[in-house]
Amino acid sequence: MAEATLKVIVFPGGFNLPLWTGLKQGFFARRGLSLELHFTTNSMQQLAGLIRGDWEIGFTAVDNVIAYQEGQGEAAIDREPDLFAFMGGDNGFLRLVVQPEIRGYADLRGRTLSVDALTTGFAFVLRKMLALNGVAEQDVSFERGGGVMQRWEALKAGKHAGTLLLTPFELIAQKIGLRLLQSASDVFPRYQGVVGAARRGWAERNSETLVAFIRAYLDALDWLFQPANRAAAAALLVEKVPNMSPDLASTTCDIFLAGEGGFDPLARLDVEGVKTVLALRSEYGQPQKSLADPRRYDDLGCYERALKTR
Repeated sequence: MAEATLKVIVFPGGFNLPLWTGLKQGFFARRGLSLELHFTTNSMQQLAGLIRGDWEIGFTAVDNVIAYQEGQGEAAIDREPDLFAFMGGDNGFLRLVVQPEIRGYADLRGRTLSVDALTTGFAFVLRKMLALNGVAEQDVSFERGGGVMQRWEALKAGKHAGTLLLTPFELIAQKIGLRLLQSASDVFPRYQGVVGAARRGWAERNSETLVAFIRAYLDALDWLFQPANRAAAAALLVEKVPNMSPDLASTTCDIFLAGEGGFDPLARLDVEGVKTVLALRSEYGQPQKSLADPRRYDDLGCYERALKTR
């Protein structure tokens, strides 16, 4: 049987470890799939391309899926979006990293913080973290900085006072003297971060392919959570992530594979975490809407089939 080729759009970073594992260990190939990984520079490019059909699958913040479905996305699109989340993944691994001279939230007043986009991604998480720590919207400036790789490079160059980074970037940042101010999980114990997303129309026409993809992804997670494979997983991070040392890779694996607060071992969607996303979007999203149904943006049919028939 000929392999089905899937174009998958992701952000650069170590959180792609299950995808890299699935490719290296042959899990996708054994399910009859060939993957083309594409790396986006920002969520606007990623979501607009997903909606157009440039890629079949994306790993993105569930907030992005919700935003574009609700007409609150930042990128211009020329058609009605039909995106949905087909499985969960993690809580985002979000950490507020700042310049060395920033000792607390008060030191951010009058400074510039970078976000991927002003109205999607994790921008609302940052805004709420600031508000809960006494920093008003007008006290800081926000600047579009692109995806996590682009924001990391800008922060390292001193262009911004701080930004939300995703593991393992905060570990690398601390090694060069930048400061971890707070983890988002301290503020939002339940938050759905990255999900697997696709177009409903494509998924309906290609349900067997999507089921095979999910099975392979779950195979990769199973492999990663086996203690005997920890060293090989860390070596894969060293191979794939710039500036990743063996020690940092080991620490990153400890975070990703912790079970609690790491990758969900079964890539489950955290419905309570989606409720947190909706609450933030109801507070900050424009045009303002009251969003209350956490199941409006997912269809777990293929996921449930994959889980039962592995």
